[in-house]
This record gives sequence, structure tokens and C-alpha cells, in this order.
Amino acid sequence: MAIAKNIAESIEKSSWIRKMFEEGAKLKSKFGDGNVFDFSLGNPDIDPPAKFFDTLAALSVKKAPGTYGYMPNAGYPSVRKSIADQVSREFECDMPMDNIVMTCGAAGGLNIVLKTILNHGDNIIVSRPYFVEYGFYASNHGGQLKIADTNEDFSLNVEKIRDLIDDKTRAVLINSPNNPTGKIYSESEIIKLTSMLKSSGKDIYLISDEPYREIVYSGHKVPSILKHYPLSIVVNSYSKTLSIPGERIGYVAVSPLCNEIGLLMAGLILCNRILGFVNAPGLMQRIVSELGDVSVNVEAYRRRRDIFVSGLKSSGYKVPVPEGAFYIFCKSPIEDDVAFVKHLLKYNVLAVPGVGFGGPGYFRLAFCVSEDVIQRSLPKFKQAIEEL
Repeated sequence: MAIAKNIAESIEKSSWIRKMFEEGAKLKSKFGDGNVFDFSLGNPDIDPPAKFFDTLAALSVKKAPGTYGYMPNAGYPSVRKSIADQVSREFECDMPMDNIVMTCGAAGGLNIVLKTILNHGDNIIVSRPYFVEYGFYASNHGGQLKIADTNEDFSLNVEKIRDLIDDKTRAVLINSPNNPTGKIYSESEIIKLTSMLKSSGKDIYLISDEPYREIVYSGHKVPSILKHYPLSIVVNSYSKTLSIPGERIGYVAVSPLCNEIGLLMAGLILCNRILGFVNAPGLMQRIVSELGDVSVNVEAYRRRRDIFVSGLKSSGYKVPVPEGAFYIFCKSPIEDDVAFVKHLLKYNVLAVPGVGFGGPGYFRLAFCVSEDVIQRSLPKFKQAIEEL
């Protein structure tokens, strides 16, 4: 075989998001971009904030010796200090700079965390529906996922998580605001989850993947896990906060109360290097360190959410209203969500079946597209459900 068996198998199981993205390219080639309604990929279309470009312009002309050379694998000390100060404010904790590692986005952050903590055969508990790549990330480092059901409203079911804990459980991984549901896990849910983990008698990490932390609506706030649980690790990214997913910049922040914190940080820093990231992009590190309180225009996403949810509901769809992120996880009108997503293709509408997120019976719509695209798609959704 030309490639490794496990990679060949992974290709077969690979992301529904990418499959639909490729299907969209075919439709656009045939019908034109303006006649295809592509809600498949969470690629932010809102421009980065003006201050991003101002900072980029100012920093890009610096020519001091060593500006573009290697730096410590964890990142520039000055950047780590800036991010630590920001984390201290946002997460209501006292975060030292030594507990920050700058990473190649949240994906790079999750991979260095799992590489550091997993022994072969260990498991990570996630709640469904969940981001499609988590299984691949765990497999990269000899681990596997154990899947806990959520409640009907997609809130955490702590009892289901507790039932999956065994001697091989290394961590619980949560994602809030959630991709694909837009659900934000409340403070009471986090307290209940962390209380259960403390009483388990096991050293289980709680990892929170938070690339949508700043994209929240209607006064919602993402609670801090760092102030509730000593074995907590936050993985964050600026991809959505600043609309720069192609620049691959994020960080890992580890609770200062973690056991053997020195060894854990040494592991994360080593894995940042040996996984081939080496270090996070230097120019982007310097930029984000100056943009701590800056984010994209969340109000634009809120308007799109409201237009989409209202239009879908008026056509007869059952739509849980997302509290954050820029996804709608809509109930499929028929039991087979894959069949319904294929049905939508007849109307040049691209969605992603929920089964790809471990949530069969639903489909995901990414509303990081223009209001015009959303408005023009609504009659198509209506025609699709009426035909059924």
C-alpha cells in the first residue's frame, strides 16, 4: 500500500465539512458562485479589525537584528507575559507567563496537549456533538475518544461523562461555545462537572477548547474553568476572534495549580518543537500581544444568526438558537440527516450532516457568510422542506 493503513482508513472517514466544501466547488463551477448557497465551512468572512492591519503595518517594517529569527519554543517572553495578563483578567485567575505556550492555532495547541499527557491506549471523554477533528487528534498520539451524550438542549450531561470514566481516562475535553451547536456551557454546568471530577479520585485533566470564546450573543459569557478546577488547561485561538484563521496563532494556558506543573510545561514546550511546529509564527505573536481587547464585529454575526433562525423557523424547521460561535445545528426534517443534506444539494444549498459531528438527525449551517446569501437561501430551504 502506498500510504499507512490508518491514514487510508482516516481518508475514508474524513471530514464531512471538507466533502461538502468540495461538492460546493463543483456546484459553483457549474452554476456560478452567486447561485450556490454554501454554509459548509466555518471560514470567517468578516474582515479583521482595523487595529490588526495597523499593528501589522507597524511591525512588518521593523528591521532590528534577530527580529525574524528563532525564539524560545514556547514563544517570545514578552508575548507570553502579555497573554498571561490577558488570561488573568478574562479567566479570573493569577496566570504566570511560564504557564503560557504560544501555538499554531487551537489545533496545534490541542495536539501538543494530547501528545504531552496521553499514553498509548488512554482515552479522552468528549460530549456529542463535537468538533470532527478531535478523534484524529487523539489518534495522533495513541489515544481514543469516549463519547458522552448531552442533554436534549445540548447542555452537559455530567452523569453520562462520569459513567465513562475508567482507569484509562486521561482527560475530559469540552468545547464552549460549541462547534457545531453554538451551545455555551453555563457556570453551573462547569461547577457540576468540576465537582464530579474532583470527587472521582483520579487525576483527570479538564481541557477547554475555546476558539469562539469572544463570539457570544445576548449577554452570554463563557465561564472560566481555570478558577474552578486545578487540573485545567485552556486552548485558545485568534482565528475567529480576529478573523485570521490562515495565520495559525493561538495559545495554551495551564492552571498554576496543576500537579507537577514544571514537568507538564516542559512537556508542552518540547512537544511544540518535536511535532514540527517548532514555535508559533513570530510576527503573529507580536501582533496578538498588542490586541488583547480587540475582536471582530460580533454584532454582524448576531444579525445573521437572527435572520437565519427566524427564516428557518418560519419554514417549519426546528432550530435551537445558538448562544455563541457562528453555527446553527438544525434538526433534520427526516431521520436520515445525510439524505436530507443530499436533498438540499438539489437547491444548491450546502450543509454538513450532523452524523459527521457525532450528532445524527441534525445538520450544521455555518452563518459566517453575507446576509444577502442567507436571505436568498431561505426560499430554497422552504422549497426543500415543502417537497418532503
